[in-house]
Formats: sequence, structure tokens, C-alpha cells
Amino acid sequence: MKPLFASALCLLFFILSTKAQVNGCTDRMATNYNSSANLNDGSCLYDNSSVSPLASFNLPGTLAETSGLCLWDHQVWTHNDNSDITLYAVDTVSGSILQTYHVDAIVTNDWEDISQDSNYLYIGDFGNNANGNRTDLRILRIDKNSLLINAPAIDTISFSYSDQTSFDPAGANNTDFDCEAFVVTGDSLYVFTKQWISNKTGLYALPKVPGTYTANLKTSFDVDGMVTGAVYLQPQRLVALCGYSPLLEPFIYLLYDFQRSAFFSGNKRKITISLPFHQVEGITSPNGLRYYLSNEQFSQPPLVAIPQKLHILDLSSYLGNYILGLTQSAIQPATHHNLQGYPNPVNDILTIESPYLPENFYLINPSGQTVRMGKLITGSSRIDVSDLSNGMYLIRVGEEIGSGLKVIKK
Repeated sequence: MKPLFASALCLLFFILSTKAQVNGCTDRMATNYNSSANLNDGSCLYDNSSVSPLASFNLPGTLAETSGLCLWDHQVWTHNDNSDITLYAVDTVSGSILQTYHVDAIVTNDWEDISQDSNYLYIGDFGNNANGNRTDLRILRIDKNSLLINAPAIDTISFSYSDQTSFDPAGANNTDFDCEAFVVTGDSLYVFTKQWISNKTGLYALPKVPGTYTANLKTSFDVDGMVTGAVYLQPQRLVALCGYSPLLEPFIYLLYDFQRSAFFSGNKRKITISLPFHQVEGITSPNGLRYYLSNEQFSQPPLVAIPQKLHILDLSSYLGNYILGLTQSAIQPATHHNLQGYPNPVNDILTIESPYLPENFYLINPSGQTVRMGKLITGSSRIDVSDLSNGMYLIRVGEEIGSGLKVIKK
């Protein structure tokens, strides 16, 4: 009787567990949100949305072909997609070049994106739009510490696509095996192809250690455009892709609330960017709410002449509830990062004491939107909050995620 009783209990538990799981759209911002669903099945649908940059800065002519973006060492780094073998740190307030690193002893073919983990920078030398028939696709792995002392130690990860069988010249911009975007995870690299013919993207996986590999196709997705950059925020289960339509209408594709590395299994939301004729190339983000994007120079005489720029976007209104919901428990109530703010509560002018070198700050309202941004200086910084509504605000510093200094505006 005991084995039968135990089997009956297991069956009952299985039935109850099955009934408790309701598949559907779990995102309240979706048009088909299902309040009964507790298991996101990736079915969410969204209204058309558009966003304008908070700020845009012209970049120096040296960066006319700026491509990938990466946040490293509290700075935004970029590179060109020509023969230049230099990494550039750019100021997020003025767009000027702050620092450079030369990656010596490397001949570049077509650098298109940059990513990182805790120990290495990875540069995607996999641009393939000339004829679609490159047989030397590779990702460079550079030890960060070696780069800092100007003696870069570089390894190579070479690959080919699992489903590419023809290497006949296809002509310029006439291939589905171009690539300009990738991300790094715990043990793998994931590349997102730029498909000129189908306007989709293919997601391929390969190991992130040096060697020669076949990049396996995991899935493809119709982005109705061409993907040119990617950033992965692993704690938030969030990937953001940037790209543009055939008519140079830039967009961001937000992929979030997915399982493991199945990036297209969760929510998929496309947001157009109000920057017509901007060839957006790179994207990065410190926290999933604020984004940096770059576009390379584009000219179509006599009507269009777009200089290279760095843009700052706030997507708090789209992702604020999702991000803050994941990180709410990490918020500190009094001081953070050795910051002190007074008076608190504050009416007009908030003074921030910081022992650190100049660092970016972001003042976030109760809805998760960035309402102030700037730089803290060593010692005291003053922030005018007189025009803000009463309530609780959060000051985040640098690349901190989910934590910050709570401030009450009265």
C-alpha cells in the first residue's frame, strides 16, 4: 500500500503543479497581457513605439566609422570598422576622445563589434558584406591587464557558419552571412548575423576560448531590418540589439525575460529611434535603462549629410518596472558607494559628497525614469531638484546596477 500511496501523492503533486503553471504573456506593457499567466511563453505583442535621444554629441572625425560600443573601466569604448587598430574611450558628456589603446601586431579586416567578460575584451573581426564569402571570420580575445600596460596579449577564435555551404562571391551587401553584433556569456559567444537579403538575424553559438569552430545556428528571427550591435546584461536577462531598416530608420530590439541563453524565447519589443538616416552601429548600457548608441558618418549628397555621433537614450518607461522589479531588494536606504547626500529630505539643492574622481550620476524617479544626469566631482557636487515632484528618488553612480542612494524630495 505504501508504494501505491506514494505514487498517488506524486501524481497529485504533478497535477497541481501543472495546473499552477499558466503560460502566456506576463508583461503588463504588452497589448495581450494575461493577468493569469505566471510563465512567460514569449507571446507578448506591443504597440509601435518610438524614442528620441536625451542627448546627442558629434564625435571627432577620427571616429567617422565608429562601430561597436562597450562599457569598460567606467568609460565608453569604441573602434572603427576600417583599417584602424585603435580602441578609443569617449567622453559621454562632450563626445571627445579621452584615451586610446593601440592593438599592435594585428591586421584588421573588418572590426564590427566589441564585447567583454571580467578578464578579456573581444573584438569581432567578422564583417562580411563585401562578397559574403570570407573564410577568415574571427573574434580577437585581448587580455585586459595586458592592454592596460600597452603589451596586448591577443588570442584568436576562428569560426565558420554551420549553414553556409557556398562561398562564391555574392556581391556587395547581398548576403545573409554578414555579421556586426555579438555578446559574451559564461562559456560561449553568441553572434547575431546581419542578413541583407532576408532582413532577419541568425543567432549562432560557439565557445569563447581560442580555437577554430563551427558556429551552430540556434534560431533565426525576423527583425525587419539589419542588426548592427548588441549588448547583454546577464543579471537582468536582457539583450538589446541595435540596427536599421533598408531606409536607414534606426531601431532597438529589446529581448528580455528569457530562459538561459534562449534570447528569443522571452519578450521581443522593437522600438524605433527618431534619428532618420542615422546608420546606428554600436550599443551598450550600464544598467538596462540608459543606453549609449553610436552612428557612423553617412552622406548622400546633396540632401543628406549625417556626422558620426554618440547618443544617450533613456528606456526607463519601457523597462523600468522590469529592471527595478529584479533589483528592488538591492537598494540601500542611507548611503551608498561612500556617497552622502544632504539635506535629506531636500527641497531645492541637493549636495552630494563624494571621495571619488569625477564619475557619472543618474537621478531616477519613482517610475524608474532618469530625470537628471551629470558628473560628480571629488568633494561636493550640487544638484538642483527644485522642479521635481515630491517623492522618493534614487541616485545611481557609474555602472552600479540596482543599488543607490535614496533621496526624498519634499
